[in-house]
Amino acid sequence: MSTTVKPGRGPGKGSGTGAVRTVRAVRTQGGLSLRLDVRAVVVGLLLLALALAAGIALIGSGDYPMTPAEVVATLTGGGDAGQQFIVQDLRLPRVLVGLLVGAAFGVAGAAFQTVTRNPLGSPDVLGFAQGSSVGALTAIVYFQAGTFAVAAGAVAGGVVTGLAMFLLAWKGGIHGYRFVLVGIGASAMLYAMVLYLMTKANIVEATQATTWMTGSLSGRDWAQVWPLAAVCAVCLPLVLCYGRPLRMLEMGDDAAYALGVRVDRVRVVVLLAAVVLVASATAAAGPISFVALTAPQLARRLTRSPGPNLLPAALIGAVLLVAADWSSQQLFGADQLPVGVLTGVLGGGYLLWLLATERRAGRI
Repeated sequence: MSTTVKPGRGPGKGSGTGAVRTVRAVRTQGGLSLRLDVRAVVVGLLLLALALAAGIALIGSGDYPMTPAEVVATLTGGGDAGQQFIVQDLRLPRVLVGLLVGAAFGVAGAAFQTVTRNPLGSPDVLGFAQGSSVGALTAIVYFQAGTFAVAAGAVAGGVVTGLAMFLLAWKGGIHGYRFVLVGIGASAMLYAMVLYLMTKANIVEATQATTWMTGSLSGRDWAQVWPLAAVCAVCLPLVLCYGRPLRMLEMGDDAAYALGVRVDRVRVVVLLAAVVLVASATAAAGPISFVALTAPQLARRLTRSPGPNLLPAALIGAVLLVAADWSSQQLFGADQLPVGVLTGVLGGGYLLWLLATERRAGRI
């Protein structure tokens, strides 16, 4: 059974206004029913294929180039000893970190934007990246920390920032606009702390801190893959399970309450899981900017579906980050331009376009 739906004017210009969507209802013999948005499913499958293709292309890039056929053959157990070493030990961990970090940022960005009901409600705008940076720089400057301790400091900084923002924004619950205002203020304060810590660092520590703060996938190995994979295995399904309540939250608190949604509980659980995702992703690759801001917006425009579009946002985040890393290698040479620089340039342009669009629509 399928129905054709033509939605009215959506929350954002270009988000599917006037588009026709086909929604198919699937019923099993056990009585379980499921509604599938055909366009969203097709877009999701295409994004998954694109993410895999981008990962294969990135594995084949570098000083020792490999064709896609050679990469696939090596990943499936073929190839000589040299190819096995290059793929399994050097390049595959980098690609997996890129995919996981992009997915984590994409889902976290979609969750934040839905809860705050603001397209600018992104973790890197609200100060979580700066909080992780403060934690990492504290470990570098005061404890001369190694890679693992820097990552732990970044996670601790991001989580502490999130908890502090919850406490400051809580007033009989967490209101979206109040949370955004607290986040903007926290971002300014934490950025000042980052600058202060940089002034306290010596030349070696400042170089290490600058390299980490740029955001890069260079040199990532299995030590970064497994902790991030464990966090994503827990937090990503948790946020995805709240997709339906998050969609109801977009209709307003009163409507969500009337439909049986525990609004404050949904906000707290989703935001806590998103904070852990952002902190862990930042610890693995540095504060890569604008992926969390851009991915949910692109997901909404591609699927033309209401709601947070959590899974498409995760796939787009993975595609964006891996494609940006591949592009930086092709344009500037292997590891010459950190991926965080490229995402910052492209994301900054997208942010200006988004602000102009929101202003023309009369929302800011």
